[in-house]
Amino acid sequence: MKAMTWWRTYPWVGATIAVGVIGLILAWLAPPIYAQVLVSAFALIVAADQLRDMIADLRSGAWGIDILAIVAICATVAVGEYWAALVVCLMLSGGEALEDYASARARSELTGVLERAPSRAHVVDGDEVRTVAIGEVAAGDVLLIRPSEIVPVDGELLDARASVDESSLTGESLPVSHARGEEIMSGSINGSSAIHVRALASAADSKYQQIVALVQEAAASRSPMVRLADRIALPFTIFALAVAGIGWWISGEPLRAAQVLVVATPCPLLIAAPVAFMAGMSRAARAGIIVKDGGTIERLSRIATAAFDKTGTLTRGTPAVVAVQSENGIRETDLLAAAGAVEDYSTHPLARAIVAAARKRGIELERATDASEVVAAGFEGRVAGRHVAVGKASWIAEVAHVSDAELERAREHVQPGVSLVYVAIDGTYAGAIALADQYRPEATRTIAELRRLGIDNVLMLSGDTPATARYIGAELGITDVQGGLLPEDKVAAVTRASARPVMMVGDGVNDAPVLAAADVGVAMGITGSAAAADSADVVLMKDDVHRAAVAVGIGQHTTRVALQAIGIGVALSVVLMGIALTGVMPAIVGAGAQELVDLACILWALRAMKPGRHEPALSEDLDADAECFPRCTLPASEARDCCTVQR
Repeated sequence: MKAMTWWRTYPWVGATIAVGVIGLILAWLAPPIYAQVLVSAFALIVAADQLRDMIADLRSGAWGIDILAIVAICATVAVGEYWAALVVCLMLSGGEALEDYASARARSELTGVLERAPSRAHVVDGDEVRTVAIGEVAAGDVLLIRPSEIVPVDGELLDARASVDESSLTGESLPVSHARGEEIMSGSINGSSAIHVRALASAADSKYQQIVALVQEAAASRSPMVRLADRIALPFTIFALAVAGIGWWISGEPLRAAQVLVVATPCPLLIAAPVAFMAGMSRAARAGIIVKDGGTIERLSRIATAAFDKTGTLTRGTPAVVAVQSENGIRETDLLAAAGAVEDYSTHPLARAIVAAARKRGIELERATDASEVVAAGFEGRVAGRHVAVGKASWIAEVAHVSDAELERAREHVQPGVSLVYVAIDGTYAGAIALADQYRPEATRTIAELRRLGIDNVLMLSGDTPATARYIGAELGITDVQGGLLPEDKVAAVTRASARPVMMVGDGVNDAPVLAAADVGVAMGITGSAAAADSADVVLMKDDVHRAAVAVGIGQHTTRVALQAIGIGVALSVVLMGIALTGVMPAIVGAGAQELVDLACILWALRAMKPGRHEPALSEDLDADAECFPRCTLPASEARDCCTVQR
């Protein structure tokens, strides 16, 4: 069945092979003229078909190199080298099949995303389970996800625990555990136990369908390197025809021109570049990086300036407790326990961070009574019979009967950008809790990797206060820091950058304008905003800013491979033309040699599916703890040893 489908898809290949077999039989059993007439007639039919396609291309404004193949077929038939003409026909007809095969290999990860897209869902309706089309699922529906099934829509886990495979979304190879109430992303693969989730969105609004849309856009893209190959086609055609004419003029034999033309049909200009770029985009998808088009891959290879948003990009975007300053004989654990018990009733981000810090330290939080919010000041309540107040300095100063200046002394011991939450217990000042938005552990490694890749201009563009931005920048080794920026200020900063192209990495809604303004916009897609992902050229499917450096490395390697494939193909064709010009290479041998050149160039282009020597390694591939990543700046091939030594 597959064989029949293949022959129907590529009928000219089958016809060429059939004519070749029949021609060989005729050449063996009958006078040679029969084989010559059959093969020559078939070759001219193929040439006529190619001529029709070429005329259609010319009318649409596209210039190809098909004219070389057409002239080669006609020339070899005219001089009696009909077997060489048949080989050229096989090259033309088989080239499409070869391109489809190579492209399928190259885009395997992209097509895998599309093929994994779920089409059905199991909706729990009372005591019944109905299987419906995924488009019928609405937010609020309870779904049954059986073992090894794909989660069809974003959902809230209703069971106690679940373990899912998110590798198709984030590139994370290990199963991810979730607890009741946590979100499970569509596209995740359920583990070995059936689970129930409540749909948080329809299929169209779920993350996996958004990724599918990005992949469809990427698969249909056309890279500038492919357009470059198109531009090379015209001068190469003129050059090849000139060499063939010189050969005829020097030798006085039209056969010499035919010998030159059969080796002057470079497949690399047609196939190698798109195969290489599709391979690079596919490998990026395997790493959890969706590149929307081949042009972005090429621009990534030339990035001269990298700009980063701060909050949520270089930092985690959520506050965390960094220090506890206790006063008046109160122990730090008691201070954190009292504050956490009261703040457990608040939804403020700082309150949630205090509660999380207390639980992380193993502190058992007592149940507070009479807990209430004091508007624009803080929270208060009773814990183990004692009155606890948690909030801003001015309010705690009133509660504890101390001066604001005395409370502000706590700020002398913290860095810029740190927020202080003050605590009073039974009317006595008990201390302060320091919270800050901490930078990501992979952020320093990201900056170092970009510089190793040749990007020396690194900027931080932040809406935070200049002092806070400068402090985070100094921690990460970024000297060009601009703080206090509005969205339009970030756009202006990117536009002013003299070293181009500029890559901008961000995650929030307010980053959408600057991502669109940059030459390459990179969005933290899974945890970031939809607006940022829509405006970006690259979407990182895992909450890992280091993948921005990985994307640059993939772009550099892919473009290098594409240029090499084109260069090798053209160079070998020129060498073969030089040999054919001397007359020592029969036309049939030259046609066969050109086939080998085509195959070699396509295989070379597929090297873009493998990592380059100097590409950054994915963080999880290093098999090292997070503290190693900021210090290790070696290429992927050496990073594992680096982290092993440093530990």
